[in-house]
Parts: sequence; structure tokens; C-alpha cells
Amino acid sequence: MDTLLTVVPAFIAVGIVSIVSLIGVVALSWKESLLRSVLFLLISVAAGALLGDAFIHLIPEAFEETGDPLLISLLILGGFLAFFILEKLLNWHHVHTDEPLLAEEHARIHPVGHLVLISDGLHNLVDGVAIGAAFMVSIEVGVATTIAIILHEIPQEIGDFALLIHAGFSRTKALFFNFLSAISAFVGVGLAVWIGSVFETTTPLIAAFAAGMFVYIAGSDLIPELHKTSGIKKSLIQLGAILVGIAVMVALLVLE
Repeated sequence: MDTLLTVVPAFIAVGIVSIVSLIGVVALSWKESLLRSVLFLLISVAAGALLGDAFIHLIPEAFEETGDPLLISLLILGGFLAFFILEKLLNWHHVHTDEPLLAEEHARIHPVGHLVLISDGLHNLVDGVAIGAAFMVSIEVGVATTIAIILHEIPQEIGDFALLIHAGFSRTKALFFNFLSAISAFVGVGLAVWIGSVFETTTPLIAAFAAGMFVYIAGSDLIPELHKTSGIKKSLIQLGAILVGIAVMVALLVLE
């Protein structure tokens, strides 16, 4: 695929994803009951979309492009373990650090606020890499990956914004720093496109690695959240919403 045809839609997609970071300030103005019900559904749809994108788009494309099942399988596992290690390191740093993370004037901010910003920035960087790699595979795979990431970003950004407010940030600063961390996704796109243009065979490899990370996010972050609610009715609604997320990814196969 022509580099320009990859870069332009990839950066547009990341721009759209970054704008999603602004949804936090809107969501916190909603009634708590409405916000909880929306998050309940969005997390379910996001889990289905991430799993659907990984297993329906990214992994099949990676296997087809390389013809090396062992390498792709190892990269999928590598992406899964990379996110596991990343979260472990961030949590360990939060528990053990004795040093101030920002200057004296920000001393009133609880450390969890800085942890959220660091974690979100790294996650957005990885999202950018995933989007860049997906668009290098094809426009259709790029669109599917962007939709999956947006569906995941909405509940994540609402949660992050709420945590920043809880940590002591004003609404203006929380919005600004949250949006600033979202911009790191542009760096991720540039990194993926650069690597893919220099080493053309790496595109499906990055896609496989990203698929592993998506499986981790869905299985280790989102689905456990769904288990916090009980009852047959809510469980059936969750299952239906997960299937909707998967169905969206299946529907996008029509574009390929």
C-alpha cells in the first residue's frame, strides 16, 4: 500500500480517537444512574469489538501475510504478555515510589492521578501503533481497528477523567492532561508507519502483536469489570452487547 494512503487515513483515525478523550467532561455531567448504565453497555460492546478485531481481522491477516504460524502465534502471545508486564510495572511503581512525580506546585495531586496519565499515555501510544499497522495491512482492517479502539476508549476515558478529578486535578487540567496523553497515539502511528516502510515485512508482525494486546485488554481489563455485576438479566444484556461488538467486526468484513 502506498505510504501516503496509509499515513493520511491513519492520522485521521488517531485524531478521531484522540477527540474521544474529551468525552469525560461531558459524561461527568450526566446523572450517576445514567452514566453507570451507559458504561455497563459500552464496556460489554468494547470487549466484543476488541476480541472481534483481534480474531476476525488482525490475526487472520497476519497469518495470511506471513505464512509462518509459529512466529505469528508467538507474537500474539508476546503482545498479550507485553501488556501484562506493562500493567505490572505501572502498578508496582505506584505502590513502591517514594519520590514526587511532579513539581512542588502539584504536590496536592494524589499519585494515582499521575499513574493514570502515564498509563493512559502508554496505552494511547500502543493504540497508535496498532492503528498505523492496521492501515498498512489495508484500509478495511484499519477502519475495523479504529472502531474497536474507539469503543474501548470511551469507557476508559470516562473512567480516567473521573480518576483525575478524584486525584485532585481541576476539570480544566484533567481535560487538558487527558487530551495531551491521547496525542501520544500520533507518535505511535508515526512509529508503526516508519517501521513498516523501512522493514516492509514487519506490518503483519506488528498487527499480530497488537492482536495479542487487544485480547489481553478484553480478557484481563474489560471482562473482569463485567463480572462485578450479577443477575440473569444483566448477564444476558452483557452477552448481547458483547455479541453486538463482535457483529460490528463481522459486518466490516463486507468492506474487505
